[in-house]
Amino acid sequence: MSEPSPLTVDEQITYLRKGVVDFFVEEELRRKLERSLQQGVPLNVKVGFDPSAPDIHLGHTVLMRKMKHFQDLGHKVVFLIGDFTGLIGDPTGRSKTRPQLTREEILANAETYKAQAFKILDPERTVVDFNSRWLGELDSYGFVRLAACYSVARMLERRDFRERYQRNESIRVHEFLYPLVQAYDSVHLKTDVELGGTDQLFNLNVGRDIMPAYDLEPQVVMTTPLLVGTDGVAKMSKSMGNVIGVEDSPREMFGKIMSISDELMWSYYTLLTDRSEEDIATRKSRVASGDLHPKDAKVELASGVVSDFHGAQAARSAADEFQRMFAGKGVPDEVRGSTLPADGKVGLLRVLVSLGAAASNGEARRLVRGGGVTVEGSKVTDETLELDPPGPYLIQVGKRRFFRLRLEPGSGAEDGS
Repeated sequence: MSEPSPLTVDEQITYLRKGVVDFFVEEELRRKLERSLQQGVPLNVKVGFDPSAPDIHLGHTVLMRKMKHFQDLGHKVVFLIGDFTGLIGDPTGRSKTRPQLTREEILANAETYKAQAFKILDPERTVVDFNSRWLGELDSYGFVRLAACYSVARMLERRDFRERYQRNESIRVHEFLYPLVQAYDSVHLKTDVELGGTDQLFNLNVGRDIMPAYDLEPQVVMTTPLLVGTDGVAKMSKSMGNVIGVEDSPREMFGKIMSISDELMWSYYTLLTDRSEEDIATRKSRVASGDLHPKDAKVELASGVVSDFHGAQAARSAADEFQRMFAGKGVPDEVRGSTLPADGKVGLLRVLVSLGAAASNGEARRLVRGGGVTVEGSKVTDETLELDPPGPYLIQVGKRRFFRLRLEPGSGAEDGS
């Protein structure tokens, strides 16, 4: 078990406050930290994850980095896999009932989640638990007692429930159970602090509200922002196509970070690095004064993030390749190679779909019309273009995706490196 931090309470709060949006209640955390120092007992910090999908992107790591901050200070972090709550399906932000996953799907996603999460968290200082361990054993009496701790009126204060109710849309009873069983996790674990994204504020506060009914001190609630995606508009989401994946290659991760706006860069500095607020403010001031070029500040950001997930050497290589590609207008060392069966000319739209550069002919057509496709270094604007066998052709889609394609009669499509 980690020893409590040697830092003062004020120093710990300053470190933990960075990048936090909601903080209920700071004075309560101060008292908990003082008691932790006096008694030599670390705080019990809980974060729940509902593994509805296997992939983690940088938006997820904002919360994980705050978990790491508590670990840095010697506190106990419980990485709670919501295998029971996942069977219900978190309705947060949903305009309709969320599909339920099978237990097998949840457990498979959870294993992938853990492997990716430990790129940020220290596995030796992380307690991984599954809430089915106690919720699966909660009997009917326990569920009735839990439900009696909260009113329907309070539940309808939650925005998505309220809006669906006002539109006379269906709300299933099991959806009301989600925030209650999440709250019971805090009761079972005797949580001191629960962390979550800003969209989880209601659920986290339900835990705060019901803990006194079980003769427990209310947990402190802290939320982190939802990271804006590479488009600079919407929150990072796979469905929006604006994600930077934890398992993206160093080159791809570096390039995507370099593509964000100069203004968004400062949010990424705050949420994706451990730099102090003072350090970030100094960099921002230097950029504003012209002492530091925005591109150089962004290179430093991208290098730091890539280093966190892939190591310092990979970050240096990605930075060198980016400089060579975009300053020197070069071609990356790693170009995806593919072969496509062709007994004659092949239309460009079919090629883009076969390469995985577009999901459909319609998307491929939009890429071409938008000027996002080059063949052998020349931008293509004719969506009816056909390629003659055998090639090879160097095809670039967007700024960072390169393919080398051969058209071979009777061959099967293969991917190489």
